[in-house]
Parts: sequence; structure tokens; C-alpha cells
Amino acid sequence: MAQMTSAAEATAAGMPESGIAARPVVRIAAPSGWWAIPFREVWEYRELLYFLVWRDIKVRYKQTAIGVAWAVLQPVLTMAVFWLFLGKLAKLPSDGLPYPVFYFAGLVPWTYFAYSLNYSTNTVVAHQNLLTKVYFPRLVLPFSAVLSGLVDFAIGFVLLTMVILGYHIVPGVSVLWLPLLLLLAICTALGVGLWLSALNALYRDVRYVIQFVVQFWMFASPVMYPASMVSKRLPRWAWLYNLNPMAGVIDGFRWALTGKGQAPGLPLLVSAVMVAVVLVGGLMFFHRMEGTMADLV
Repeated sequence: MAQMTSAAEATAAGMPESGIAARPVVRIAAPSGWWAIPFREVWEYRELLYFLVWRDIKVRYKQTAIGVAWAVLQPVLTMAVFWLFLGKLAKLPSDGLPYPVFYFAGLVPWTYFAYSLNYSTNTVVAHQNLLTKVYFPRLVLPFSAVLSGLVDFAIGFVLLTMVILGYHIVPGVSVLWLPLLLLLAICTALGVGLWLSALNALYRDVRYVIQFVVQFWMFASPVMYPASMVSKRLPRWAWLYNLNPMAGVIDGFRWALTGKGQAPGLPLLVSAVMVAVVLVGGLMFFHRMEGTMADLV
């Protein structure tokens, strides 16, 4: 944590008096408590956050043959596989929606979440050279990882809108829920990413476990099936299913854009409470580990 030191304090500490009044002294100290999170300091480093996000975007598509089309190909090809095997062959329900709309509306928010979670988990270790050379609030790293994925989300969302309109589905007033649902997805990825990125600095095998976690989480979210199937076929476990924040986000995305599916209600409220708990705990844990990250990586 960086703190400004006054001229009197600098003189008392034995620092030279020349240039003290004109040049502030920055003292870097370890966090003093679990809740001493430097939000103000993160705001002061907002330009660094901007450049990290912009660098991540440029590096992702640098020297690629088709550029930003990769942001479209992944959900489109996955949607085609789901449509063929789960829709045409398995005949899973789709809440009365065409299969391409149903699967694509679930894959766009899920692809953003999966990318943000993967990248934020590895961001501390990936920037180890930067961590050991200069000081900056380490919270900037997971923030930049989560924000950089919004570019791919925006591209996928434009294509999703075209698909929905192509099937003559016109979104109604419910589309106003989209910013709140996107914010919930961002906070979920950030909260879990804070925990895993700090743990990854301690135990490097976390980056291998995260691949399994993302795969399992997708099966536990209504990407390939409607959430109504869980409440109908497994009513005893519906309360546990609702603790998954992405279940409410994905089902809410479909409802907001098409009017089909479950409208946001008590399950989404439960998900929001879970996200708040995970996010606050992740901020506290990450900040507590911040002072030793440079030594661990």
C-alpha cells in the first residue's frame, strides 16, 4: 500500500530536506488489515488499467489470420454442435425458442465468463516480471483481465442480436435487465478470479484445476438446457442450483432478449447475494496476499 509522506515526516525519518517540499515521498507498506482495500489507489492507477486492457486486446489478435473473428467462431461453432447433438438428436427442450437462438443466447454470456475466469486466474503469474520491478496496486491485474473480455462479449452480442432478429424475435422492455445481468456476470468472474489468482500465486497447479472447474461449471449452468428442467426433474436440488450465479445470468439473458424462460425473481436475488459474498471475500483475501505476491511468483 502506497502512502504519501509529508515534509516533516520525511525530515524526522532522516531524509534530506532539499526537494522535500516540491517532491512528495511515497512510502510503500504492507496491508494493515483485511479490509484496508485501496480503492482510491486503484483509481489513481486507472491509466495503467486502461493500458493493460488495451495491451491484452492487441496481443490477443496480433498476427492472427482472421483477427476478431475468433470472438465469433468459438460460440458459433459450439452452438452448431449443441444444435446438432442436443437439439436435433437428443431433443432437449428449449423453452419454445429455436435451437440456434436458445444455445447462442446462453453461450455469449458463458463464453465471456469462462474467458474472464481463466485469464484472471493466471494474470498474477503472467505478469510476474512487472510485479517484481515496479509498484502498483495488484488489484489492477484481475480488473484488467475481466474488463478486456468485454470486447469479445460485445462482438458476440451484436451477432446474437442479428440471429434473434433473423428469427423475427423482437426484444421487449425486458431488455433493460441486460446491464444488470452483465454486471452480475462481471462481478462473478471478478470475485472467483480474485480467489483463484491469489491461490495460483501460492500453488501453481491451480491453473490446471481451473480447466476442470470451468467445464464442470458449464454443465452446472443452463447453457445446454433450460433451468426449468432442474426445478421439474430435480426439485429437491433446485435451491442448490440457484446458488450458481451464472444460472440466473444465462437464464436471465434468454428471457431479457426473447421473453421466453424464467423471469428474474428470487433465484436471481439469491445468486446476487452469493456473488456479493464471493466478491467481498475475494477482495479481502487478494489484498491480504498482495504484500507477498512479488516473493511468491
